[in-house]
Amino acid sequence: MLASSFIRRRRVVHQAAPLVAVEREVLLECGEGVRLQCLVSSPAHSNGRPVVLLHGWEGSAESLYVLSLAQRLFARGFEVVRLNLRDHGETHHLNRGLFHSCLLPEVVAAVRALQGFFPDHALQLVGFSLGGNFVLRVAAQAREAGLNLARVIAVSPVLDPHVTMAMLQRGMPGYERYFVRKWLRSLRRKQAAWPDSYDFRALKRMRDLKQMTAELVRHYTEFASLDDYLNGYAITGERLAQLATPAHILTSLDDPIIPVADLAHIAWPPSLAVTLTRYGGHCGFFENFRGPTWLERRVMMLLGALDAAPAAPQDGEEVNAGGVR
Repeated sequence: MLASSFIRRRRVVHQAAPLVAVEREVLLECGEGVRLQCLVSSPAHSNGRPVVLLHGWEGSAESLYVLSLAQRLFARGFEVVRLNLRDHGETHHLNRGLFHSCLLPEVVAAVRALQGFFPDHALQLVGFSLGGNFVLRVAAQAREAGLNLARVIAVSPVLDPHVTMAMLQRGMPGYERYFVRKWLRSLRRKQAAWPDSYDFRALKRMRDLKQMTAELVRHYTEFASLDDYLNGYAITGERLAQLATPAHILTSLDDPIIPVADLAHIAWPPSLAVTLTRYGGHCGFFENFRGPTWLERRVMMLLGALDAAPAAPQDGEEVNAGGVR
């Protein structure tokens, strides 16, 4: 919570001003008329190495955690791409269809389109929460999709959506209400952009995340049931078995919505490493208000922007067990 709080926002926005000043909007053609928006920032003294950042559910390219990491990478000479998922940020008008978490083909297509902007360099992908889930699924399909990826990093990725939804509903007080409020605001924007296609009045009376999801799945997706839909973007089981791209999961024991026990249910190909810390919360890994978070320093080290790995956050420890570092 502190890592994304208003207390930190002013400093991050000020530091990100050079990144934002040179950003250019690019609409990526993703097939079947789908367009996704990204914001591309190229530093004056570029090292030529592109990094694509992908936010979490109901976040955006403007989310504080995205901006903070983006500006630090930009200052180190990286070409920084902040990609918006469908119906995130100010993009509800771009596509008639409604966002859901199984829209993997259009994200794969967006990454393929971005390769055309950087033909001489492999892409590195960093995703947060649901965005971390997406980048791992993209990487698992990289070979058959013809993607040139150097590395993917997933921060607190959603592993089993059934479990995450349950944790949201019975977890910290206010957590479910926070996401429901953000989701309803997004749905209002979608209805305003496409008034002939959507009427969410009945949905607005609901305050139960599971009930809302089931209603939207029933009316606006091809899935027969809520379980089918949630299984559609789970990365447990053999979903990552074909992962060949070097990949790293960063997650914590105290994440309130991604239980560490779910790690036991994913495939562990040789290309996958996991850093598990004692503390960090969900996409937080916060230390102080002035400098970079532990997470930002670790991601930058993995991307080759820093020479040495930071110590585990606060009084945390890194657990070693098989592929876990």
